Amino acid sequence: FNGLAGCASSVDDSPADTITRRFRYDVALVSALKDLEEDIMEGLRESGMEDSACTSGFSVMIKESCDGMGDVSEKHGGGPAVPEKAVRFSFTVMSVSVLADDEEEEVTIFSEPKPNSELSCKPLCLTFVDESDHETLTAVLGPIVAERNAMKESRLILSVGGLARSFRFHFRGTGYDEKMVREMEGLEASGSTYVCTLCDASRAEASKNMVLHSVTRGHEENLERYEIWRTNPFSESVDELRDRVKG
Repeated sequence: FNGLAGCASSVDDSPADTITRRFRYDVALVSALKDLEEDIMEGLRESGMEDSACTSGFSVMIKESCDGMGDVSEKHGGGPAVPEKAVRFSFTVMSVSVLADDEEEEVTIFSEPKPNSELSCKPLCLTFVDESDHETLTAVLGPIVAERNAMKESRLILSVGGLARSFRFHFRGTGYDEKMVREMEGLEASGSTYVCTLCDASRAEASKNMVLHSVTRGHEENLERYEIWRTNPFSESVDELRDRVKG
């Protein structure tokens, strides 16, 4: 699985049948923040912040993205037979803000000027997997999600501009298309009768009623419904089960 996470070995020291390479999430975030060190210091100066007063209270907004890259097969040349589709998980540092010791309001000291540029987007994980292979995809991305959840609750102490400073991270998963959301949450694919990832509307209902919809389920509930679908705890027929989990 894991060519790089936490290993000091070179990129080439991995078995031929490796299907995914990734960086450890916290290590990648440290690297991204160190790249921004000068911008952060300049932002502090421009905001008239006293450098030594700002050692804690930094918060970092991270945009997460994950998408299939389509067919990446070599058109010639021999290699191991792995699925020829790839998926890339990446993140972008959208902004860094700081709440100074004696202030009420957060001040944004860095904002990514080109948030949609491929230059600001840091790759975290590359996988040879078909985007529609739920089991492999979740096995690969599961550890990344676990690392992210651990970081939500903790602070990172990092030396920036010669002083140790404390950072909190906020993650926004705005870089997923609907196909990927359905895939990660175990929902039926895009041809499903059930057209929404956030409510139980079917195609027929949606075409009759274009207006009155509300969010009736979220990420967690979708995962719970997938477990019901997978385990069929009430020993129902396929149709009954499908009606229970609604897509």
